[in-house]
Amino acid sequence: MFDDFYGLTGRPFQLTPDPNFYFESATHRKALSYLGYGMAQSEGFIVITGEVGSGKSTLVAHLMQKIDREQMTVGQIVTSNLDGEELVHVAAQAFGLEVDGHDKATALGAIENFLHEEARAGRRTMLVVDESQNLSVEALEELRMLSNFQLGSHPLLQLLLLGQPEFKQVLAQHEELEQLRQRVIAAHHLEAMEPGELEPYIKHRLECVGWTGNPEFDQRVFAELYKATDGIPRRVNQVVTRLLLLGAVEQRTRIDNAMLTAVMQEMKGDNAFPEAAPKPMSKLAPAPAPGPIKHVAAAAPVPPRPQLEEMLTERDAQIRELQQAVVELSRAVNEAAPDQAALEKIAALETKLEEQERAVRHVLTMLIEWIETGEAPRFAA
Repeated sequence: MFDDFYGLTGRPFQLTPDPNFYFESATHRKALSYLGYGMAQSEGFIVITGEVGSGKSTLVAHLMQKIDREQMTVGQIVTSNLDGEELVHVAAQAFGLEVDGHDKATALGAIENFLHEEARAGRRTMLVVDESQNLSVEALEELRMLSNFQLGSHPLLQLLLLGQPEFKQVLAQHEELEQLRQRVIAAHHLEAMEPGELEPYIKHRLECVGWTGNPEFDQRVFAELYKATDGIPRRVNQVVTRLLLLGAVEQRTRIDNAMLTAVMQEMKGDNAFPEAAPKPMSKLAPAPAPGPIKHVAAAAPVPPRPQLEEMLTERDAQIRELQQAVVELSRAVNEAAPDQAALEKIAALETKLEEQERAVRHVLTMLIEWIETGEAPRFAA
C-alpha cells in the first residue's frame, strides 16, 4: 500500500533477510573482517553471534553473494533443533546428497566422498549452521567430527556457526566442548547499530527501492526511534514499516515525531512491539547444557485441511436440515390453525439455527486468524 503511495519499487523494510538491502554498520564491517580472516584459514569453525534481529542472516546472505561458487561449495542448515544423527543427515541434504535409509554411517560416508570430490575439483567446502544455540552437545560434537575429514593434511570442511548470545556463553564455558573451542579460529558478536547509523540505515533501504525524498523524516524521529528499538535492525524495520503505512493512510509527505508516538502506542497495544530479545546470560551463572528449546506450553495441534473441510461440511448440512425443518413447520402452521407447541418448536429451531451460524462464523474467524498469523487456531472441544 505505502509503496504505491510513495512511489517505491518494493518493500524496503521487510523482515525476511535480503542481501540486496545489506547495510554495513561498524559491527557488520568488523564481522566481515573476521569472516574474511577465518575463511582464509580454510579450516575450523567461525562463530558469529548476535541478538535476535541483529542481522546475522543478512550478513551471511551478503557473504554468499560474494563467494565464487566455482571456488567454494556452500551448504546451509537453517533448522538446527536436531540431535547428532539427524544433523548428519541434514548436513548431507544441505550438500544435495541423497542417502538411502536413515543409517548414520552411510550418511557420513556420503559426505566424506562428496568432500573428497570437491577437493579434487579444486573447490573448498563450507557448511553454514544457523540458530546454533538450539544444538545439543551431541550435535555439536558431530559437527566437530565432520571438521576432521581431511585429504592428506588438507582439511576438507569449514563450518560457520550463527547463534544468539546464549550460544556464545555456552560455547565458551561448557566442559564437554573443549575440543570444539580449540577449533574456533574466528569469532565475532554482532552489536546493535550506533545512534548515528540509524538515519543512514533507513535512507539506504529506502534508496534501494527508488526513494527520492518522499516522505521526508523529521530529524527528531531518528533519535526517538533509536530509543524505541535499541538500534536492532529488525525492530527498526518493524516500526518504520508501520510509520510508512500510517503516512500513506493519512497521505503525509513528512514523517514526524507525533506519528512515531502514535505508532509505538499502537504496537504496544497489540503486543506487536517491542518484543524483548534474549539478553546475554550473566557470566557468573553456570553454563547450561545446550539443547532444543523447550516451550512451557505447546500450541494446540492444527487439524489437517481434510478435517477442517469435513467440520465445515457437517455444519453446513446441519444448517440446511434446520432451515428445511423451519420452512416445513412454518408451512404447516400457515395451512392450519396456529398451535402453541408448533410455534415453540419453530422458535427452538430458529434459536438452534442461529447457534449453528455463530459456530460456523467462529470457525471461519479462527481459520482467517490462522492464515494471517500462522498461529494454530484454538478449537473448542
